Amino acid sequence: PLAALAMEAGATVIEADLEGNRPAFAGDGALAGRIFDAVVVVNYLYRPLMGLLIDAVAPGGVLIYETFARGNEAFAKPRNPDHLLKSGELLSLIAGRLQVVAYEHGRCDTGDIPGVKQRLCATNDLEASVRKDGEPPPHPVRRNPGT
Repeated sequence: PLAALAMEAGATVIEADLEGNRPAFAGDGALAGRIFDAVVVVNYLYRPLMGLLIDAVAPGGVLIYETFARGNEAFAKPRNPDHLLKSGELLSLIAGRLQVVAYEHGRCDTGDIPGVKQRLCATNDLEASVRKDGEPPPHPVRRNPGT
């Protein structure tokens, strides 16, 4: 189904085993040295790859990331703290690298089982800061999509 949607949208989908015997980002792996207009990560956290996933976002591209966070252990799996984001962790991982467009952290009651998640949408169009505090300039917010 995903391949059919991608063809209809004129997109390319690459499926890659990020932690298998043939690492996707190493050597001749499926993702080695590649950059993408969009990187979408859902329900996945392997901290050693976070920098590589962020680096794979092309200039002007977007990162959409959603996965479980601490507090989820009260509801369902995953319960292992190694597989749960700490408070604000997604924000700290992209600080100074990508421009945050949207961020959420909290309980999600959608779906069959409630859980705690962090969600982030960020773009790779961070401008060099001229502010005294080093923070990036505000990202333009559009009132109407497509304008």
